[in-house]
Amino acid sequence: MPSAIAIDRERLVETASRMIDTPSFTGSEQAMAELMAELYAERGLRVQWQQVEDGRANAVGTWEGSGGGATLMLNGHVDTSYSGREPWLRDVPGFQPSAFIREGRLYGLGISNMKGALACYVEAVRALQDAGVRLSGDVMIAAVCGEIEKTQYGDAVGAEYRGYAAGSRYLVTHGGVADMCLLGEPTEGKVVLGHYGALWLRIRTHGDFIHTAFSEGRRDRNSILRMQEVLAAVREWIPTWEDDPENGYRGAKAIVNVGAIDGGFGWRVSRTPHHTDLFLDVRVPPTKPMAIARRQVLEMVRGLAERFPEHGIEGEVYVTAPGAEIDEGHELVAAIDAAHAEVFGAVPERDVTRWFSDASALTRYGIPTVNYGTSTGLMDVELGENLEIDGLVRTADVYARVAMRVCGEA
Repeated sequence: MPSAIAIDRERLVETASRMIDTPSFTGSEQAMAELMAELYAERGLRVQWQQVEDGRANAVGTWEGSGGGATLMLNGHVDTSYSGREPWLRDVPGFQPSAFIREGRLYGLGISNMKGALACYVEAVRALQDAGVRLSGDVMIAAVCGEIEKTQYGDAVGAEYRGYAAGSRYLVTHGGVADMCLLGEPTEGKVVLGHYGALWLRIRTHGDFIHTAFSEGRRDRNSILRMQEVLAAVREWIPTWEDDPENGYRGAKAIVNVGAIDGGFGWRVSRTPHHTDLFLDVRVPPTKPMAIARRQVLEMVRGLAERFPEHGIEGEVYVTAPGAEIDEGHELVAAIDAAHAEVFGAVPERDVTRWFSDASALTRYGIPTVNYGTSTGLMDVELGENLEIDGLVRTADVYARVAMRVCGEA
């Protein structure tokens, strides 16, 4: 790699700060897409605008090579996990769309997940251009909406609930394809060769709708109390899923989360609830087809119905977001290993994660994808979301070196 290539620290921080200062909660990502398109145009990248729906867009910028080389996609989501308006976050400065620096760290909403990576993508291309590097293959920066793990359900309807790769699924069906993809999710500098997928399951118990005055002697017909028995049985089942070798992957175990319970009416507790719902997040290894996982969890529900025949138990699978994996021998993995070693002095560690990423959609469209990025930006209790600036600089350096290896110099 030519010694003339250098990451501009101040420029990188400025770019990342502009991104933080641009609110982009899921469902309202348009302004961030516009900023990305502006940054692309400033550097002469070919801009492709993908209007996913009203108020939401993907912005794709392609730095075209001379031809004959592979195309590398640098993919990152623009939506943030939070809006900053949540009552438990609104007084935490690092969870607001307003950037600030303290003790070598950049704070602000979305910097970790994952505006820091988007800023690194832009700076990596800038640094290569400033050094006069000409690549054979294309570098495509895909800034996408709707990645955060959420979905429409019940009364929760609208763009702010449409996540789980909504933008990347649109991307790959509208021209956004490449030979391979580096996805800069926060991985602590580790190469994620695979991650789990998610299956969301609703289990329902039914009961009688009774006025409090007439409920004496009929407590056993209360759907919430029936759910208490079902929840105990579910807790017995959870270890059988988590400890099943079939659900393990590269040394990692599956995991199940009891995510929500919904039953009754807080404004009318003079009635017993006619039904109560329990919601589970079941993590599924990328090696297990979702159809099989679905069948297995619904068999568990049928077992509950047989065990508690009077509870009217039913189940529904309403999210199936598969995991993703890449072969360790892939050339992109080798390129990241070499670039990381040059910048950090050692080959990066490997990891398996149980969070979801857009690699799920990309790999199923034939784009081998590696998750590799800077630190997770573990939250400061008082100040909130942040990343080490030095880590951002070195990560951008790695991305530039990977592009040179994958795309080839003209």
